[in-house]
Amino acid sequence: MSERYPPIAEHGLIGDLRTAAVVGTDGRIDWFCAPRFDSPSVFGALLDADDGGHWGLHPVCEVTNRHQFYIPDSNILITRFLTEDGIVEVQDFMPVLRPRDPGHRQRLVRRVVNVRGRIRLATDVRPRFDYARAAHRTESTDDGVLFEGAGLRLGLRTPVPLKADDGGVTGEFELGPGETALFVLEVLDGEAPAGPHGDLGDEVEELFRATAAFWRSWLGRSTYTGRWREMVHRSALLLKLLTHEPSGAIIAAPTCGLPEQVGGERNWDYRHVWIRDAAFSLYALLRLGFTTEAEDFFGWLTGRIEGGGDGDLGPLRVMYTIDGEPAREEEVLGHWEGYRGSAPVRIGNAAGTQLQLDIYGELIDSVYLFDKHGAGISYEAWRDLTRVLDWLLDHWDQPDQGIWETRAGRQDHTFSRLMCWVAIERMVRVARRRGLPADLARWTSVRDEIHEQIQTRGWSASDESFSRQYGEFVPDASLLLMPLVKFCVPTDPRFTSTLRAIERTLVVDSLVFRYDPEQAPDGVDGDEGTFSICSFWYVEALARSGRVEEARLALEKVFTYANHVGLYAEQIGLTGDQLGNFPQAFTHLSLISSAINLDRALDG
Repeated sequence: MSERYPPIAEHGLIGDLRTAAVVGTDGRIDWFCAPRFDSPSVFGALLDADDGGHWGLHPVCEVTNRHQFYIPDSNILITRFLTEDGIVEVQDFMPVLRPRDPGHRQRLVRRVVNVRGRIRLATDVRPRFDYARAAHRTESTDDGVLFEGAGLRLGLRTPVPLKADDGGVTGEFELGPGETALFVLEVLDGEAPAGPHGDLGDEVEELFRATAAFWRSWLGRSTYTGRWREMVHRSALLLKLLTHEPSGAIIAAPTCGLPEQVGGERNWDYRHVWIRDAAFSLYALLRLGFTTEAEDFFGWLTGRIEGGGDGDLGPLRVMYTIDGEPAREEEVLGHWEGYRGSAPVRIGNAAGTQLQLDIYGELIDSVYLFDKHGAGISYEAWRDLTRVLDWLLDHWDQPDQGIWETRAGRQDHTFSRLMCWVAIERMVRVARRRGLPADLARWTSVRDEIHEQIQTRGWSASDESFSRQYGEFVPDASLLLMPLVKFCVPTDPRFTSTLRAIERTLVVDSLVFRYDPEQAPDGVDGDEGTFSICSFWYVEALARSGRVEEARLALEKVFTYANHVGLYAEQIGLTGDQLGNFPQAFTHLSLISSAINLDRALDG
């Protein structure tokens, strides 16, 4: 089965700030949802090679080698094939012409350029609408093909002759030195397919130049000048690529169902916006100088803290849709086999109904950062935040599912209490700095109570370490964040001994497991890889603890696990393979943070 599914790492990503497409080094687009990140898939071969739908584009002759890279400082992806007959490349991109373009047309452009020799290529376009659950109609037009089904119409324009076959189209063509072939797949908005209106080559060239200029202009606003510019800037470009520009939301990943263990059931839908990502997103954007994106994302966050509470779950949900609605109910796509047989394939996310108290700390920490480094918060936003805090002051001392969204019931998680402390502590800081209305006596009293509880119930004297949960010692990588959120100084003996305990139990070279499922059952069968976000947290914890050279070596080692274009999935497996949804924003946010803070430590 493995030959039908390229490794997860063997992919790049393109997008238009509304949705994205995953492109393999074999030239196949095997994941594409339209018109939004969270829309049903049109191409889903990443999760079912036979029935998911795909767009293949590759040489017919023997390929001796393949390379994939981005046009510098852009999200334009090049896949280059070295063959026995010569060299050819496929240039893939989704046009983005200007910020907040009211006339945006959603297009997926593929330009094939022959570099040397004479090469014959084949294309195979087989859409499967609504996760391959809906039939569609294929119709030939004067300038290409129309695909229509499940409330979506796609127009494919190309001069290459195509033949309809089993709900898709196929074609072969030959290119001599310097010759090109062009394909433009457009999401049609209730209109007839757009004609070429002139030379398609001129149109594609204009789109290519404008899109490259857009990405270079955007990245040119970065203020990062540190040691790891290439990795940090690729992470910034990825973060922007996962931004839904009309709403300002940033999704966790553009895919769903990719396994944390091949053949296992740890397969989730990450096409949502996690409140937990807010602090890290705003921090990364602000530290890199992208204040406009930070303001847009803060506007999205502000919308979540308005309105009333939600009973036992409180005023906030763990995650939301792009539009700010609660996450959709979890559903299994039983007709799909899953990546390399990793079933079930899930859409929606049941974790959206969990109680995870740490999200309040992450949300309010992001507000604190925005108020300090961004445009600042309004009186109305402050009033909403005090209402959120009032709920938290009454509900912080209860079990929850925790940061890792376990499905083993609620427990007294140390990290959840830590982030409740962060929520109150940051509100106190903002109130004192800005002179805003606040019940500081009550706030500081509860804050200190939480601090004392963590130090007593969260600390295992016999193991000389803070623990994942109260009552028994279980190591957990989330505790690496203790000095990062200013709960303690990084040289505090209790933290340094906790760091050593995590190193003994969860660290393998530079890679870090989030916890041990055998020691802390999480309600889901199977194993998982190391969590890349935890590996970057480890780097930052080392740097802040004064172990700067160790941190630098660890960071360089973690960089070796990026794929060929600098992207990370959620996890790293036993053999160094990437696992989980790809690429993951949270991983790249922590990369940015660790690089910035290690730069600062090295510069003294």
